[in-house]
This record gives sequence, C-alpha cells and structure tokens, in this order.
Amino acid sequence: MTAADDPAPTPQPRSEDIDVFGITDTGRVRNYNNDHFLICSLNKCVRVHATSLPEPGRLPSEGEPMAFLGLVADGVGGHETGGDASRLATETLYDYVANSLRCYYTTDPHQEVAFLSTLHDAVMQVHARVLEEGDSRGFPGGMATTLTLVLTSWPRAYVVQVGDSRCYQLRGGDLTCITRDQTIAQSLYDAGALTRSEADRSSMKHVLTSAIGGGEGSAASPVTSVLDLAWGDVLMLCSDGLPRHVEDEEIRGVLRAGGSAESACRRLIGMALERGGEDNVTVLVGRTRGAPKHE
Repeated sequence: MTAADDPAPTPQPRSEDIDVFGITDTGRVRNYNNDHFLICSLNKCVRVHATSLPEPGRLPSEGEPMAFLGLVADGVGGHETGGDASRLATETLYDYVANSLRCYYTTDPHQEVAFLSTLHDAVMQVHARVLEEGDSRGFPGGMATTLTLVLTSWPRAYVVQVGDSRCYQLRGGDLTCITRDQTIAQSLYDAGALTRSEADRSSMKHVLTSAIGGGEGSAASPVTSVLDLAWGDVLMLCSDGLPRHVEDEEIRGVLRAGGSAESACRRLIGMALERGGEDNVTVLVGRTRGAPKHE
C-alpha cells in the first residue's frame, strides 16, 4: 500500500459526539452506599481578565476537551470506613488531575511511558492519603477502597486499576474485560489451584489482594493498560456489584443494543437490582454518537 492508498485518519470526536453517563445505587440489601464515581472532561483553559480588544466574549475560553476521565471507587468495610475511603480517594484523585496532570503529553506516543508513570504516581499518592486519614482517625483496620479509572485522550485510553472494580471495552460486538480482578480467588485461578467455576463460587472471590489504603503494611499494586480507541467503541467501568449479578455476555448484549449511555447504565443497574442487588452497584458508560464526520 502506498502513502496515497492510506485511509484517511479517523477524526477526533468533538464534545457533541461524546455520550457519557454514570449512576450508582445502594442496592436491595445494604442501607448505605460505599461506592463513589467521577466523570469529568479536561480542557485547556484560557481566561481573559482584561483586554483592549472589542467583544472579548468572542474569544475562546475553553475549547474542545483534551481528555475525559472516569473513575469508580468501591469502599471496603463498613459505612463509615468504606464510604469515606472511596470518597476521599475520588476527591484526592480529582485534585491531582485538576492541579497537576498534563494530559497533553498523551498526544505524543513517545511520552506514553512517562504519562503512565504519572498516573501510577497519582494513584500511589491517593493510597498514601487514604492510609494517612485512616491512621489519623484511629481505625484499627484502616480505610480501604478499590480504584479503577480510565483517561481517554484520542486515540488512546489509559486504564489504571487497584482492586476489583472493572473496565470493559466493546468493539465491533466483542466485549473485552480490560482489567483483572485483584482478589485471592483470581490469584488461585491464575496459579491453577482453582478452576474458573470454582473461583467464581469461592468465598475468596471478593477478598482483595490489592487496595487503596488499608491497615499497616497494606499494599496498593496499580496495574496500567493502554488501549487504542476507534469510533464506535464503548467503554464501561463498574464496581463488583454489577458482575456479582450480571454475566459478561449479558453486559455485551446491553452495550451492543445501542441507545444512549444513560439507557445502558440504567438497564444494567436494573438487572442487578432485579436479581437481588446484594451489593452497591455503580456503572459508567462512554460512547461516541453516530458515524465519524470527516472534514
């Protein structure tokens, strides 16, 4: 294939092309919600404080988003410790992104290793902050939470996971779970000590091997991934309250059905609730609307 035969690059989606939604529910059993989530866009921002130019309101002040961030944090333990841990983790990461993160580096593929290192460091700072808060409040077992995030900067998505909240990607009708649960049951399955069905039924299925915060000596082991994005892809984040009741094939069916991100989130939450809603459940879905628009 010659350079003249190369297909035209897929245009970057604009704000109006992005459909994203998130929702969380306490469930049918618990009377508190330890889950927290965040969806935000990152913009280059120019603020005009004074000018001699006429009609300063016509000057661009934000422009198109450079990146989108979504995260799910599922607090571990009782209401006071788990809910506070997931809230603190979400707030701390937001502060880091708002004040420190330079997502513009991701436009250069040669900077991806450094950028992933930056995301890893951000998560470790969140871990340290939750540990510090647990110590200061005198919780014997500390405060702990999962944390799974995806930052998209077209045409890449950067995923970081600690714990067992998941990230999925749907492309062309095929659903892939990008993350791997950091649980004892998953580790035993990986080691060949349990079959897949045994691991799925194991009491160790929800016992974490890695978490944000926790007691003294607890470790956070962030796992990072880089995804190529294509127009029509669907990304989904969820807490473990969803796969507890809804199989991956059913998730695939809902995401393949089309419709809005909101309708997909509400349908998946509804399925979890219909089947008992034994845990808090949180779902975030992001997708592009329509077909690529070439200039």
